[in-house]
Amino acid sequence: MSPVALLFGAIVGLSLGLTGGGGAIFAVPLLVYGMGVSMYEAVGISLAAVGATSLIGFFARLRHGDVEVRTGLLFAVAGMIGAPLGTLIAGRMSETLLLSLFALLMLVVAVRLWQKAAAKPITCESDADEAPATCRRNADGQLLLTSRCAMMLSAVGLITGILSGMFGVGGGFVIVPALIFFTSMPIHKAVGASLMVIAIVSVSGVTSHLLLGRSIEPVLTLLFIAGGVGGLFAGQTIGKRLSATVLQKGFAVVIVAVAMFVIAKTLWG
Repeated sequence: MSPVALLFGAIVGLSLGLTGGGGAIFAVPLLVYGMGVSMYEAVGISLAAVGATSLIGFFARLRHGDVEVRTGLLFAVAGMIGAPLGTLIAGRMSETLLLSLFALLMLVVAVRLWQKAAAKPITCESDADEAPATCRRNADGQLLLTSRCAMMLSAVGLITGILSGMFGVGGGFVIVPALIFFTSMPIHKAVGASLMVIAIVSVSGVTSHLLLGRSIEPVLTLLFIAGGVGGLFAGQTIGKRLSATVLQKGFAVVIVAVAMFVIAKTLWG
């Protein structure tokens, strides 16, 4: 089991390193179908492993100044409120329904990634000024945290937290596009902020998971984290050599394939 858990953890970490999110999109199916873990326990392990791996990635990016901490914290606080709500909602669903909704979420993520890859990237300050940003920045590039901006960030953070509690996903696929399009944040800083938010929200998700009496297998979780750390740094290295468009479209195709597998197993398994 140890080599398999390390390999699966590395796949999750690779996704986080490449895109700043999407790790749990693979973690839950790998745990459920690859290791025979129940959906409910897989959610807890995913939250713990993805959260710990994201925390390491966040500190690595923070050293290079690639994180807007204030913006990320606003996201994270709202997410910590949403995570327990998501856990309670999941507890009222059957495992089959939860897996079906998870597969649907994966398809939505894949479509958004493809659309984002096909859209014109924000490559310079003039492009950023033309982006449909809800939040604005001053001449120094600092975010102007107006009430409208704060409400938008909090709303998306809350949704991220609910998804985290329900499915064990970190929400990077929501956070990164939201930060780019609503705040005109450069993508490398959006990835850094996403990793920070995932780590903080995961703490809330794991806590609510345990308070509801659900278990998290510690050895399996630690193996997933160990593999995830290696995959994380490998993903960050590979990501520097790939164009964002190729990376995102390829990632979307893989997610659709995994979603189809989950749907098939849920309906006919």
